[in-house]
Amino acid sequence: MNGALLALLHHGSVLACAGPSALARVAGRPGVASRAARGAALRANAAPPVGASREHVGLPKSVLRRGGGGGDGGGAPSVAATGVALSGLPDRSRPFTVLGIETSCDDTAAAVVRSDGAILGESIAKQDAIHAQWGGVVPGLARDAHAAAVGRVVGEALAAAGLSSAADVDAIGVTVGPGLEICLRVGSAHAIELAQRHGKPFVAVHHLEAHCLMARLAARAAAPPGSAEQLPFPFLSLLVSGGHCQLLLCRGVGDYAIIGSTLDDALGEAYDKVARLLGLDVGGGGGAALEAFARRGNAANAPLPVPMARRKDTSFSFAGLKTAVRTRVGKLDGGGSEAERADLAAAFQLAAIAHLEQRLRYALRWCAEQRSAQADAPIGDAADNDGAARVPPLSALVVSGGVAANALVRARLGALCEEHGLAMHTPPPRLCTDNGVMVAWAAIERLALGHSDQAEGTEVRARWPLGAALEVTL
Repeated sequence: MNGALLALLHHGSVLACAGPSALARVAGRPGVASRAARGAALRANAAPPVGASREHVGLPKSVLRRGGGGGDGGGAPSVAATGVALSGLPDRSRPFTVLGIETSCDDTAAAVVRSDGAILGESIAKQDAIHAQWGGVVPGLARDAHAAAVGRVVGEALAAAGLSSAADVDAIGVTVGPGLEICLRVGSAHAIELAQRHGKPFVAVHHLEAHCLMARLAARAAAPPGSAEQLPFPFLSLLVSGGHCQLLLCRGVGDYAIIGSTLDDALGEAYDKVARLLGLDVGGGGGAALEAFARRGNAANAPLPVPMARRKDTSFSFAGLKTAVRTRVGKLDGGGSEAERADLAAAFQLAAIAHLEQRLRYALRWCAEQRSAQADAPIGDAADNDGAARVPPLSALVVSGGVAANALVRARLGALCEEHGLAMHTPPPRLCTDNGVMVAWAAIERLALGHSDQAEGTEVRARWPLGAALEVTL
């Protein structure tokens, strides 16, 4: 048995990262014996079952069934419901600094961000080379790489900010879920130790909330000093990454509702798998490789169907499109010429983005219909007072997650928003993928509202829904 295979057996199954189907299986590792107890605790906080309905079958782990709610234990804690400073607060009468730490999947990242939006220092250690030979992220290898890098990465971020140690920041935030549990534990343990050693306020950050809020930092940074808030709540968020594909109503910090989600693959996962099917070098990421390769092709030479084109709802699906590419590749002589494969890459990207556009159009239509129905409802009507289904006027569309770095995605969705008279906000491409800046900023948003968490006893949550999944009918 060769060394590579031994490493795979030792470190666990090959996964496509913390996506809908990803499950970290690590036998014999510390903490595994208590998983049943942790699972029972999470189930106690989850939404109640909804009869025998199959409505939510296929939804990813970050979706909470209707009946849970953002602040009821299942989703990201609602600041309105839990705005308590359990570990204290920084001096908010002046700009304060936060150290953010991220280890939810395969990037070890840290950053120091100031509450006025200034990014003072950051560092990231990527693991692409470690996992490239396996076709996906190996949880055990990722965990070991995080453990080896987290101290150095945090030190580099602090040094870049001109700080000598974590004692010089005003608070510490860390991603505690969702993600690969054994990876989350590395960053969480490091952040907890620093917070306790230096007596700093501590914030447990929800990974998806951090992505959603990242555009608010970007909007603030781009605005002239002293100007009004550039991206106020509420807004619609399209989160597209390697592990998630969701449409969310973002009504405030900790107040989210899911109105669309993938039934199978996330879009970033589909990009990665199609890039491998086409024989591309994915060492720097399959999404970026496929985007660059598609520019050399002509989608008209190899048209592919738009997923679920006749289905009028806000669900996503990319598994069929991925299968269509695999079938086409199988029919090409010798895997096809470079031109033929480039045409397929262009066709895949065109169909995938058309699918995003169609789902977004349905989401905007549904939001408009809900607002109209709410406006017409008599005062005191139960439907009018249903907080979970409340759809306020939207200020913008936020596109976040790794796929938001794709130039064609940004251009096409930007044109759609212009058509609907809606502003579109996206973080800078380098801040679309997982990073420490988004973690620090999410912590800043919560601290500014008077919320902090107790560091001692904080548990990571591999499965952590961001909010309730609303029923969307058109």
